[in-house]
Amino acid sequence: MLRALGVPAARAEWLVAKDRAIFLGVAGRHWPGADPLLPRLSRSANHGVLWFVAAAAMACSGSARARRAAARGVASLAVASAAINTVGKRSVRRARPVLDAVPVIRQLKRQPITTSFPSGHSASAAAFATGVALESPVLGAVVAPVAAAVAASRVYTGAHYPSDVLVGAALGAGVALAVRLLVPTRAALPVPGRPHLDAPALPGGRGLAVVVNRAAASARAAADLVRDALPLAEIVECDPEGLTAALEEAVQGCRVLGVCGGDGTVNGAAAVAARHGVPLAVFPGGTLNHFAYDLGVEDAQDTCRALAAGDAVRVDLGRFTPGPSSDGHGYFLNTLGLGAYPELVRIREHWAPRVGDWLAGVLAALEVLREERPLEACVHGRRRAVWLLFAGNCLYQRSTAAPTRRHDLADGQLDVRVVHGGRAPGLRLLVAALAGPLTRSPVHAAARLLRLRVSGLAPGTLLAYDGEVTSISGELTVDKAAEALTVYCPGGSR
Repeated sequence: MLRALGVPAARAEWLVAKDRAIFLGVAGRHWPGADPLLPRLSRSANHGVLWFVAAAAMACSGSARARRAAARGVASLAVASAAINTVGKRSVRRARPVLDAVPVIRQLKRQPITTSFPSGHSASAAAFATGVALESPVLGAVVAPVAAAVAASRVYTGAHYPSDVLVGAALGAGVALAVRLLVPTRAALPVPGRPHLDAPALPGGRGLAVVVNRAAASARAAADLVRDALPLAEIVECDPEGLTAALEEAVQGCRVLGVCGGDGTVNGAAAVAARHGVPLAVFPGGTLNHFAYDLGVEDAQDTCRALAAGDAVRVDLGRFTPGPSSDGHGYFLNTLGLGAYPELVRIREHWAPRVGDWLAGVLAALEVLREERPLEACVHGRRRAVWLLFAGNCLYQRSTAAPTRRHDLADGQLDVRVVHGGRAPGLRLLVAALAGPLTRSPVHAAARLLRLRVSGLAPGTLLAYDGEVTSISGELTVDKAAEALTVYCPGGSR
């Protein structure tokens, strides 16, 4: 095996002898408490079952960081397992250890039949633990001892030589790091927006008024955290119907306006804060929280730290005219859409209280993909049949069927994407997205604009913005209010 890897013969023989000596030393030694534990732990990791269960527990915890850690851990495990079992084991066909020296009580009931080098269990364990740790060091510290125990169990049960385990673990960790190069962790991404050093520091929350939307998914837990961390802040809870009035009342006399809710709630607060010229503090309390996450705010604790330090950034506000605000405009922090997009939002909101947000999104997407009725409108003076028109506040990364995230919330641009009408445009777009970059799809077009004009809209045409839906007719103008809003976020002034 080692000679095939280019290791000199004498060195290879010494390493093989050392490897076997360590294996026999482990087999011949009594390890108190290990007999009932390690064989079971080794079996539980078969086919990644142990790690999938751990990932499911993280995903159900309610923490966005834990969900990302689970997703990254599973993705790293999948890539590592595929690489080891297709390339690794076929490249070096090493026989499994002879079990004569291993006590029967330790041996696996069902012996593996694949080649020994490298250890797939160890690779999967290291890949999952490393992937989790890259997103959440705390969860990584919890998973790492279990992963190490699984790797050790492979030698303890006689399934692998020590070198199989060490190389497998190294390869698994390497795969997780390689996955990070392709999909950076949130901590590795740049701070969004531009530095703004004049935001007031509010230790204890004095001068902060926080409006909480009671109907938001996790607003109550976030509000309790704010009360504990910022005891001097004024906290007002309201129902969605009274949100606008509560925001207008709260902004009077406060130094900083705070809001706790989802993207729609934050949208209303942003318009009020920008109009009154006060900074905004966002405490994510919704289901998706796109704006907060792009801002680098994971939870209410991040905002509390930013308020105490006075860390904030300037961000753009997307603007559309005519709009529902008293000034004749409407504003969006994330996205605006016409055509199939408002219908998707409407269907998702209908099903979400019954089946949950994730399944509601799937049902909405399936329903929308069946629709072939395009929106007839003039886009920049040219008549078009449009299945979907999407405008993002700042540039979204990667051309995918759905927006991902933004690295700069103050770039002054609109990210405009159009899916042209025709036969089954949604299905054609989905196929193109699965096949590769959407730039290759004939039904998809993308552009970066400063202003977008759409005219000829029929009365009652639906428009969606930040998860809210309204109706418009005639002409629509979409542009930007550049760096119109100051928002607190961790590390904003560094």
